[in-house]
Amino acid sequence: MLQAVDLARRGLFTAHPNPRVGCLIVKNDRVIGQGWHRRAGLGHAEVEALDNCTEDPQGATVYVTLEPCSFYGKTPPCSEALLAAKVARVITGSRDPNPRVDSLQKLQRAGIKVLNGCEESACLALNPGFFSRMQRHRPWVRVKMAMSLDGRTALANGVSQWITSPEARDDVQWWRAQSDCILTGIGTVLSDNPKLTTRLSDEVFQRYGHGGVKQPLLAIADSALQTSVELNLFNADRDVVVYSAKAGSEAHEGPFKVVQLAAAAGRGISLEAMLQDLAAREINEVHVEAGATLCASLIKASLADELLLYLAPHLLGSDARGLFNLTGLNEMADRLKFEFAEVRQVGPDLRLLLRPAA
Repeated sequence: MLQAVDLARRGLFTAHPNPRVGCLIVKNDRVIGQGWHRRAGLGHAEVEALDNCTEDPQGATVYVTLEPCSFYGKTPPCSEALLAAKVARVITGSRDPNPRVDSLQKLQRAGIKVLNGCEESACLALNPGFFSRMQRHRPWVRVKMAMSLDGRTALANGVSQWITSPEARDDVQWWRAQSDCILTGIGTVLSDNPKLTTRLSDEVFQRYGHGGVKQPLLAIADSALQTSVELNLFNADRDVVVYSAKAGSEAHEGPFKVVQLAAAAGRGISLEAMLQDLAAREINEVHVEAGATLCASLIKASLADELLLYLAPHLLGSDARGLFNLTGLNEMADRLKFEFAEVRQVGPDLRLLLRPAA
């Protein structure tokens, strides 16, 4: 199953909006077929593995990281392909959260032995966004920030290039590429004029970029509709959606689409409504690169599922700008608590991955 997990990771950048899935077919203790889901519209992992079999899969055991699909979409049901192949056992890593999928009982009724939950944690970790969209009707939200040792993101004059090392900035490209959407705020757009594109090395592209890595959707939280087509954001081949409290005009239909949302008291647009709209667009994972206000708003609203923090080994001083604009925390009991999920050194910096404490 762990080999199947490794295969599923090959679709890290391209499988969305479908889940990343890997599959191994084993017969007489030998792997006779393997596959993974490369991108939407192409064969699912099970079908790829069956097509790649070096001998008849009848009587074989199938290891697949996610329950096989059981309905017709862009491709036929994988459960039907497994039944036609007359495999003997299907071992899955996790159930599919899509309510339309219920294939395990179907396989069992056909006489196939089924076991679910093998290496479940590793299999679930492949698709946090897909599970979030299906179960919570909103994407998985990852907030990325870079800071100094004293928790500062820029000098008092706003200069922030570069707090972290080239290695850390390269590492960010992985997180951008595996996301369906990059979210930023109009404050960051107007002050930094960033590109916010995914830039991968040739080595990474060859391993994970099957057929080309598509630039993620770009979403901009812009309550007053200040977005201009002259910005660097539009120098890339991608879709751009601007979420605003104001209605757009016909002029906006070319370079970007405006989605008008109800205003939320004290924090511009409704962030919940924005994420629900992104889920309706089949967005699984949102990678946030924004300023201290939008990031803090997501955290305070319990909409940030992960914090991705890059910690650089230097000090910017007490006059420099802080990490989050968090106010109203007057008691220690008001603290927003997180747990370290991972700590890793990237070049001279530390990469901290944190999740809200249970």
